Amino acid sequence: MKILFTCGGTGGHIYPAIAIADKIKRKHPDVEILFVGTESGMEHVLVPAAGYAVERIAATGLDRRHLLRNVHTLRNMLRGSAQVRKILDRFQPDRVIGTGGYVTGPVIREAAKRGIPTYIHEQNAVPGVANRMLERYVRKVFISFPDSSRSFRHPRKLVLTGNPVRKEFILAGIKDCRADLGFLPTDFVILVFGGSLGAQVLNRETIRLIPHLNGTEAKLVFVTGRRYYDQVKAELDTASCQDNVMLLPYADHMPQLLHAADLVISRAGALALAEITVCGKPSLLVPSPNVTNDHQYHNAKALSDAGAAIVVKEEELDSNESMLAYSVLKLMHNKEKLNAMSLAAVRLGKADAADIIYDNLELDTLRSE
Repeated sequence: MKILFTCGGTGGHIYPAIAIADKIKRKHPDVEILFVGTESGMEHVLVPAAGYAVERIAATGLDRRHLLRNVHTLRNMLRGSAQVRKILDRFQPDRVIGTGGYVTGPVIREAAKRGIPTYIHEQNAVPGVANRMLERYVRKVFISFPDSSRSFRHPRKLVLTGNPVRKEFILAGIKDCRADLGFLPTDFVILVFGGSLGAQVLNRETIRLIPHLNGTEAKLVFVTGRRYYDQVKAELDTASCQDNVMLLPYADHMPQLLHAADLVISRAGALALAEITVCGKPSLLVPSPNVTNDHQYHNAKALSDAGAAIVVKEEELDSNESMLAYSVLKLMHNKEKLNAMSLAAVRLGKADAADIIYDNLELDTLRSE
């Protein structure tokens, strides 16, 4: 049995594919799995670290604001299409699964032309143009939010799965995690992270928040993103207010950090929200306004409408420097509200997302070779 995954760019596209691959590998230890990614995305670090092979093709998106730049994009599309054909000729997969990124389009289309069963997974509440266009080529479209169904034309192809997360998010235990990280049972642990690349606005607001936490039981785990770490560290060093702060450039142990947290402050990328809800954590969400279709706001709104999160827009933070601190301190002193948000998050969490996707791939009908 051979399964090909195609994804690229950020962790939000890559980690769901890895979670699905891990599920398939557990059920079929002899399966051959290959990832196809872009030439320079995070997949070339994350996928090998998960134990899978990855190949590169030329793939870039169209620039709708600077049309002349698309000459390079069109060249890449031609080169990438030839690379896809060679990979499919050589690997001959039984299934092809796309989880997003520019690379997904050419791989799914070429596989579908050859009659290979193809599938896509949409992480966000508002689907992107690429997945809406690919719907016609695939057997099934796995969606993560009920409202996503409005954007697709073939309801019979849709399967509500949620976003698959790594098994570590499901298996970790809060007591062990807190003790392992050095936190006391009485500590109020706040986890701040801005996605796989970090978020400058969240970093700025967290630096403003820290003085308000002095003298409280709060302990702050502050994941800055690698590119912002030195800058944030320098600011905290001069402020002399990091006694209650664990500063990290990147979190390789995010499952443990999330399970240890009492409150999460985050952007609203689909994967982050899946991890937050699977762990049953209340959250303060600051959606990025710099994304296609404002999809982070719609992701966050789905949690807010369910009572699992509070949404704070960037413009609110810009107009009121104390807004984040006010929101955090208010929640810290309202355990009833935190508990209600936590229960709402648990109800939204899809711990079985990878299982549902696996069942719909119908792999048990294939002969394992």
